[in-house]
Order: sequence, then C-alpha cells, then structure tokens
Amino acid sequence: MSKPYADREVWFLTGSQDLYGEETLRQVAEQSQEVARALDASADVPATIVWKPVLKDAASIRRAMLDANADDRVLGVITWMHTFSPAKMWIAGLDALRKPLLHLHTQANVELPWDSIDFDFMNLNQAAHGDREYAYLATRLGVARTTVVGHVSNPAVTRRVGTWVRGAAGWAATHELRLARFGDNMRNVAVTEGDKTEAELRFGVSVNTWGVNDLVAAVERVADADVDRLVAEYEDLYDVVPELRRGGERHESLRYAASQELALEEFLGGIGAKAFTTNFEDLGALRQLPGIAVQRLMSKGYGFGAEGDWKTAVLVRAAKVMGEGLPGGASLMEDYTYDLTPGAELILGAHMLEICPSLTTAKPKVEIHPLGIGGKEDPVRMVFDADATEGAVVVSLADMRDRFRLTANVVDVVAPPAPLPHLPVARAVWRPRPSFDVSAEAWLTAGGAHHTVLSTAAGVEAFEVFADIARCELLVIDESTTRRGFADQVRWNAAYHRLAQGI
Repeated sequence: MSKPYADREVWFLTGSQDLYGEETLRQVAEQSQEVARALDASADVPATIVWKPVLKDAASIRRAMLDANADDRVLGVITWMHTFSPAKMWIAGLDALRKPLLHLHTQANVELPWDSIDFDFMNLNQAAHGDREYAYLATRLGVARTTVVGHVSNPAVTRRVGTWVRGAAGWAATHELRLARFGDNMRNVAVTEGDKTEAELRFGVSVNTWGVNDLVAAVERVADADVDRLVAEYEDLYDVVPELRRGGERHESLRYAASQELALEEFLGGIGAKAFTTNFEDLGALRQLPGIAVQRLMSKGYGFGAEGDWKTAVLVRAAKVMGEGLPGGASLMEDYTYDLTPGAELILGAHMLEICPSLTTAKPKVEIHPLGIGGKEDPVRMVFDADATEGAVVVSLADMRDRFRLTANVVDVVAPPAPLPHLPVARAVWRPRPSFDVSAEAWLTAGGAHHTVLSTAAGVEAFEVFADIARCELLVIDESTTRRGFADQVRWNAAYHRLAQGI
C-alpha cells in the first residue's frame, strides 16, 4: 500500500556524543538507520521516514532543527538518544524547533544478551538513561511533544508513531490552509463566531471573505459542455431520481447544481483555498444553496462549514488530511435530534444538505426537495445513511475568548433502527460513549459547538496529537468519562490555560 503522505518527510534524528569513540558511533549510526528503515517500512506510518546523520554536538543539533523548520516537505522530527547524549547540547536546537516533535524511547535490541553482555554493550545501548536526560531537558524547556515507548518491531509502537504522523499532517494542513468565506455568518448565532487573527497565529489558517456574487459570476462562466460531463458523472455514480435525470422535469436543477460544483472548485483552486463556507442567509444571486456541490468537494478533501462557520471548515480539512488512506471519512455534522428510549438512547446527526459521502460505502441517492429557509430554489443533495463504525469521533472547535477549545466525543455509529423514508438529507446515527446522558451533560458543560466534524477514519488519538502540537485545549468524552471528573477537568483547565498565558 502506498503511503498517503509519500511526498512528505519525517526526519529521524539520533543523539550521541564523541566520548565513546568511532567504533561505537559507527554502530550507533548503523542501528539507528535500522530503526528508521523499520519505521519507514511499516504500513502504519503514512509518511517517508528520512534518517539523518548522528548528532553529537550543539551546533549540529541546532542546524538540523533549523533545516527541518525551513523544509516545507518536513512534517516533523523524531528524536532518539541511542547512547547518552548530554542534554545541554539540545537546548538551542529544541528552542529553535518549530515543527512537531516525537520522542521515540526505544533501543536497537528487543531482548538483552544475558550471557554475553559486557560494558561495551552497555555503553552502546544507553537509551534507558540517555532518553531520560533528554526528556528532562525537553520538559524543563516546556517543549510540546509526543512520547512513544517500545521497540519498533511492536505493532503498537508503529501504530502510535503513525497516529502522530497523521496529527502532524493535520497541523501542516492547517498551516498551509487558505479558507474562503462566501458571505458572512448566520445572523445572531454565537458559536460560529471567532477570532480569525488568533486562529492564524494558533493554527496557521488564513481566513478571508469573498463576495457571494464573485461565486455567482463564476457559476455563469461555466461551459455547458463541462456541465454535460459532470451531470453524466452524477448519473453514473449515484442513484439519481428520475425527475433530475436527462429528460426529467427538474433536470435543469441538477445542471445548475453541477455548475455550482464546477464554479466552486475552479474559484477555490484559483485562490489556493482548500476550505470554504456558505450561508443560506447570504446567497446573493445564487439560485439554490449549494448541496451536492459541497458534498462532493468535501469528498475530494475540502473543508466546509455551514452558516459561515469557518472554524468547523478548518477542522473538517484537518480531519480529511489526518484520515487520508484510512477506511471511513469525515464530514461536517450537527447533533440534530435524539431517540430517548431508556437504555437505548441514540443521536441522529444531519444538516440541511451538506454531509460528505465519504461516510458511506453505499450508493447515495441524488434527490431534490424544498429547503424551507433561505427563499431560494429547491436544492439538489445526496441522501444516504452513514456506515456503522465503532470508535468514531465527533469533534468541535469553539472560541472561548482567551483560547480555542476542542471538544471530542468518542461514539459508535450504528445503522438507523428503522428506515427514514421521509428524511430528505444524508444522516448518521450514533451511540455516544460512555452513555447518552453523561456525554451530553459533559458536552454542554464544555460549551461544545453544535457544528462538528464526524470522523470515522482518523480517531480521537489523532486529534489528541493535533491538539498537543497546537497547544490547544482538548476535552475528551469517552468510556472513562464521569460527570464529576469532567466538570473538575473543565475547571482545572480554565485555571491552567489562564496561568499558561502569563501576564
């Protein structure tokens, strides 16, 4: 299987020193190359692992970190202290590093050679205390990092390294992200607001607005031949209802929806944007709210937020990148309504139109129905049920004035208990962990947003890595959550983040 991020690199940096002589350093280099090769060969690790020469002094360490910062291909660096590497050598380098960091606490051998071990072996294989020296320094400096412990032959280790790579890729994606807002936010809604300047500082994303009529003009420029081609693709890929097919009485609505998709993709490509928002209250001369156009662009990896919710669009884009190559998908989502049957509570998630078909392996239907709000023509949309998935995650991003907060709930997506013949939108049904009442109370306590990303590909661990790299607050609701413990965590976090900002 090809690596999803084969064109991106993670540098493998090994620490040592000159004290032990050339023979020991030669073995350090050989063995660290073997570790790097093992990581690179693992199907769990989705980027290219690049071994770098052994680092033995402060100047070479600092230069390696500066070079990693300057290379746009580099997602992050992995460090390992094969021998004892005096940590004061790492001060300038770690202080200069701006890329994500993983500390791999491993060693070359799995078992100790009990019958032949001598002090030469001990001098060579010193990660047990070399990494402790290094970790002390990193902790003293306050360096954000992920620590993974174990031998690289252990699948649990490569899985964790791979998850870290995915989190680092999400971080890189937001730092490379331009986001286009078509119009403004839905009127009087609180949680879709946020500090765009702070978001660019914290996540790297550039959020700007383009007039809706810029998009209208792009729709008008779409060639009929291109619309013909895309409509034929719709009819080939999806179960298009007869009234929308060629010759159907509402075929023109499908053609207009196709022209919206083509215009959006061209417009976004022209400005280098990989995420966008729309707002049903701010459509200008658009004839219908984009539905199938948004769904298909999300399936191609674009981030999207409804009602001008740019923060959710950022999160959808990050989830798309972190889940690349994994089964499942990611989409804008909204907790819409509940089944409160005691002991069998479920959440029905949906939105007006814009749920990504990456959440299903079934063939979506393409339908047209009234929207009921916005005062425009009936929009075209794909309708389907999300696939059942254990251990999915629902995540929101909210601006808490002095910081951003990610709130994540681990959920199990299930098949709807009964058909939904009259619900004309794509949807997902899930059972939240640890239970409906505890998860909902915790979410409300956290002030989690009503717009979320549902990810059935990248799990909560990837979002944990992303939050650690971004130094962003993350509250996780899962099978271990209790009411009292979660409420205490929210209070403790408030104190911590206020103190961590300084005066």
